Amino acid sequence: MHNPSSSQAPRLLIVEDDPEVGAGLEDFFSIKGYTVTRATDGNAALREITQLPPYDVILLDVMLPERDGFDVLREARKASVDSPVIMLTVKGDDKHKLRGFELGADDYVTKPFDAEELAARVRAVLNRSEEASEDTGHSYRFGEVVVDFDSQTAHRDQETVEFTALEFDILEYFIEHRGRTVSRKQLLRDVWGISGEITTRTIDRHVASLRKKIEQDPSDPTYIETVYGIGYKFSD
Repeated sequence: MHNPSSSQAPRLLIVEDDPEVGAGLEDFFSIKGYTVTRATDGNAALREITQLPPYDVILLDVMLPERDGFDVLREARKASVDSPVIMLTVKGDDKHKLRGFELGADDYVTKPFDAEELAARVRAVLNRSEEASEDTGHSYRFGEVVVDFDSQTAHRDQETVEFTALEFDILEYFIEHRGRTVSRKQLLRDVWGISGEITTRTIDRHVASLRKKIEQDPSDPTYIETVYGIGYKFSD
């Protein structure tokens, strides 16, 4: 499962329309070892935020062209994006802070800010995210199915569910990105590890087999929903 504290550099998205501030933050966090991406308007930010794989943390300015940061955050949370978000704004009054937190912000920093303090806040939300992930343990339950990621096994009603290695990888990927639509292209890239062409029937056959093992009624699935024309969405 995704772990922001892994050896891979944390992925940081900076959403800031001021080119000087944005470039400064990008340089600062790149030196700190983050893999940094920037967006300069609300529409671009929302597109970036809702792509896979998810960002480990997002710095989101409130005042943006196209759509403001509050709107971006609202739509991202509606799309089940759970990446930690730190709001950046010159508006430091309590009403704006409350609005940000109500929409799902994890922290709130008022400009002008000290870069090292901001870095400390980024580390703090990353640590909280990691702790929340650890709190769920190395297993995941939905309905009558319990999945153990360490042993790559699953049980349903106390009986072992036999998966192929690829079926388990698909299920783990769905759970990791639960609540979000996963395209067939993303499955090919992230599970199969290929970017070339392969018939969608190949993917659909594996998903159909997976449904037979975890769904009460595979013809009317509860957990692995089909998003027509795109792919699938896991909902528990």
